[in-house]
Amino acid sequence: MLDQDILEQLRGAFGSLKAAIELRVRPSDHDNQAELVDMATAIASTSEKITAAVVGDKVEGVRLELVKDGKPTGIAFRAVPGGHEFTSLVLAILNADGQGKMPDEGFARRIAAISGPATLRTYMSLSCTNCPDVVQALNVVALLNPGLSHEIIDGALAEAEVNALGVQAVPSVFAGDKLLSVGKTSLAELVAALENMLGSAPQAATGGAVAVKAYDVVVIGGGPAGASAAIYTARKGLRTAIVAERMGGQLQDTLGIENLIGTPYTEGPKLAADLAGHLKAYPIDVLEHRRVDKIINGAEKELHLQGGEVVTAPSLIIATGAKWRELNVPGEKQYLGRGVAFCPHCDGPFYKGRAVAVIGGGNSGVEAAIDLANICSHVTLVEFSDALKADAVLVKNLTARRNVTVITNAKTTEVLGDGDKVTGLRYQDRPSETLHDVALDGVFVQIGLLPNSGFIKDLVETNRFGEIVVDGKGRTNVPGIYAAGDVTTEPFKQIVIAMGKGSTAALAAFEDNMRA
Repeated sequence: MLDQDILEQLRGAFGSLKAAIELRVRPSDHDNQAELVDMATAIASTSEKITAAVVGDKVEGVRLELVKDGKPTGIAFRAVPGGHEFTSLVLAILNADGQGKMPDEGFARRIAAISGPATLRTYMSLSCTNCPDVVQALNVVALLNPGLSHEIIDGALAEAEVNALGVQAVPSVFAGDKLLSVGKTSLAELVAALENMLGSAPQAATGGAVAVKAYDVVVIGGGPAGASAAIYTARKGLRTAIVAERMGGQLQDTLGIENLIGTPYTEGPKLAADLAGHLKAYPIDVLEHRRVDKIINGAEKELHLQGGEVVTAPSLIIATGAKWRELNVPGEKQYLGRGVAFCPHCDGPFYKGRAVAVIGGGNSGVEAAIDLANICSHVTLVEFSDALKADAVLVKNLTARRNVTVITNAKTTEVLGDGDKVTGLRYQDRPSETLHDVALDGVFVQIGLLPNSGFIKDLVETNRFGEIVVDGKGRTNVPGIYAAGDVTTEPFKQIVIAMGKGSTAALAAFEDNMRA
């Protein structure tokens, strides 16, 4: 089932394997069993270090377990990992051998400190573009913590489980029978959620006493603005560190990029990888998968990171970007993953032939409504303003569809549900202030971005939108603290502008450092 080009690529990828890897397929009468066995056998043919065998107790579905040097790794695929998840299987093999991108020592200790035992289960779809990030993150968790195991489950092959658990969005992660996470989630968020649910051993997480790392500049955020700022400060000879939840920031969620000057076309993940490669050319400490808990201001700023680490520097550059804006109405969080979603591409197929709503009349909202109209029985688009704000060509496309209703001048007030799933949406007609209910099965929120400034808004000046107020050089109202990119009052949220503003803030920090 794997063509020769893919097999040749696998031979190159697995050429340096050191450990003995076994792809252990459980016996089964399932219709997809032969396909899984063929895949495992084909992968095993690409390296003398990999074997495939059908062994163990019989199962009802399909199951492939990853074994290293005769010992289970804790990773099992209850799926035929094709589509986007084929990469997850390949990376799991490499990661089990200690290859590929793994967390740094400090974060690895934090993962190892999570209390177990526990079985993590990720329900995914082979067509989901967000699922591999979560699957791959939890595979790493299972490899680094022997008390935790991870099962990757194709929801299409486990319909009874999906229905029993009320899963309506992917990826949905469970620890035992408790829901841990729904939707696109970073490794840092998953680890924090596991710590909150299962507990952890603080001393193991920090390696004993808290170690304080000192720098000249700490950049918070790993997107275009943050990477640019770190490269410029490092080039100026300043000891530099980046603290980021994930390197690349919003780029990891961006597909085609056609407006980066000098680069006619690239894609977000590739540009993120290029930025990471550029950072490696300089002596920059990259502290990925970290969140800032608090900042203590002074001549030396203290950053206390989630998990116990502390870093200090006289200069900080905030480049944390923005995230999807939420409605903040009753029912939204309660039904997240059970009818409330943010990604129409990933979760739209769950609502095929059903009625849904899209909240937001900008480009992203109208584009989502158009996409959903192709598979859903009916789409109701709700817009707060008195007219749609999207480009005219998109509005024309939308309004030409017979299964779309557009409601303007409407304030969404509540997501309705029966305790298990979404059943409708309540909105207020703004001119008359009357309330109306719309019966539907899903709500897709598309109302823009929110600056990631919450961790520092009590320290620096922000505007009513939460954007950090900066001057022309990226200085905030607090000496020694600078900001750049989408988190600031810069009106144009563009990659090329974020890069320029990141370098501007870095040069301002160097300039002020020279005068100190």
